[in-house]
Amino acid sequence: MPRNTGEQHALGALDAQSAARLVQASSDVALVLDHEGTILDVVTQVDDVATQQLRAWRGKPWVQTVSPDSRQKVEAMLRDAQAAADADIGRWRQVNHPIADGDELPLLYSAVRLGDGERGGKGRIVAFARDLRATVALQRRLIDTQQAMERDYWRSREAETRYRHLLETSSEAVLIVDGSTQKVLEANPAARTLCGSTRAKLVGSPLPALFEAAHGERLQDLLAAARSVGKKDAVRARLLEGQSEVAVSASVFRQEDAVLVLVRLAPVVVPVATGKAAQRRTAPAGAPSWEAMLVAFVQNSPDGLVFCDEGGRVLSANRAFLTLAELSTEDQARGQALDRWLGRTGVELGVLITNLRQRGSVGRFVTALRGEYGTEVEVEISAAQLAPDSETVLAFAIRDIERRIKPEPESGRAMTRSVSELTELVGRTPLKDIVSETTDLIEQLCIETALQMSHDNRASAALLLGLSRQSLYVKLRRYGLGSLGGEE
Repeated sequence: MPRNTGEQHALGALDAQSAARLVQASSDVALVLDHEGTILDVVTQVDDVATQQLRAWRGKPWVQTVSPDSRQKVEAMLRDAQAAADADIGRWRQVNHPIADGDELPLLYSAVRLGDGERGGKGRIVAFARDLRATVALQRRLIDTQQAMERDYWRSREAETRYRHLLETSSEAVLIVDGSTQKVLEANPAARTLCGSTRAKLVGSPLPALFEAAHGERLQDLLAAARSVGKKDAVRARLLEGQSEVAVSASVFRQEDAVLVLVRLAPVVVPVATGKAAQRRTAPAGAPSWEAMLVAFVQNSPDGLVFCDEGGRVLSANRAFLTLAELSTEDQARGQALDRWLGRTGVELGVLITNLRQRGSVGRFVTALRGEYGTEVEVEISAAQLAPDSETVLAFAIRDIERRIKPEPESGRAMTRSVSELTELVGRTPLKDIVSETTDLIEQLCIETALQMSHDNRASAALLLGLSRQSLYVKLRRYGLGSLGGEE
């Protein structure tokens, strides 16, 4: 390959020291090699922990200082440098050097053969290298970012798939409405069937246009209230198609910067008795909705009404119970164990549920209810066991009797001695006998009370008293209370 003699004259004759400075300035790392590829010297411009380890390479073959996947590149650069003319620059190749702590030092190399030495010896080779650590770090960050974006994308796809599946398979009629334009964005199959329309006709239509004109203002108020408070109780309106009356409820959620409204449509039905059996049918125009009135009664009842599963965990509760329990929303009670608030001891609710399962209903069970902030009131509970959908539901009616005028407590047995009579015994009867007599009387009264509270269920009474069944039976025989009997 012809050489540019003009450039040689421009640089002039360089001595060894000047050439070394030129090599150091033109690269981050430079290796001076003999014709066999053994490192004679290492010149570094960057002075850090990684490059300081390069000085230990002196005297080692270059190919032994690189990672196994880079050895073929080093051998190729040495071959190209030996075969090329003097001072011809070979192609650049990335080579990785293993360093301490299992890390690697990435360098971009190009090898140049210098002129032949004196006496016909083969010339030396200089390998110029650029430090690629900053570039590799950026590449890794780019790869990590791409992987994170892919994970977020697939999570978003999975969430969308679940949302679509839930919307399409739900038996409840659901519409997704744009909060600003009031136009329908989505309608599930149940909503399309109820509205008697297709998806193409529903999507893009204003929500009030699906109902009779007389109910348009009512729906406008519903959407406005939902946007301001987040959720609005159901209102009744008549659909334009099919002339069926539905209960319309709305709740608001956000998607990015848009406000969307989840609108649920429920057909209004009432129970109608036919002969001996009561059947459910769609309510005619103007007929009262007994189901809606029952829901209104539950919510507005002055007594606390709670529905629980078989384990005593709250499924639903009305406002009166939330007030007694000092809770602000029903969500705070839902899923919690009822004995978190109800019962003086940890076993009272268990006793109540046991009796409820055995008898089907329990009335006038007196206990205490503790609020979230420590307030405790005396309450009276009536309960019933329901099975609406083959799953047992326990219904509790809780009445605050704290302010009720209480009659003088009646006991099955009168106190055998008054306080004055007991004090008169001092000096005539040993204290041990006085205490024994009063202790027996108190114990007897407590056992009678426990039996009354548990409706003569001895196993439940034993739990209330903190006794074993055997101990309770012994005390029953001792005080002659066996006639009270009961279930075990």
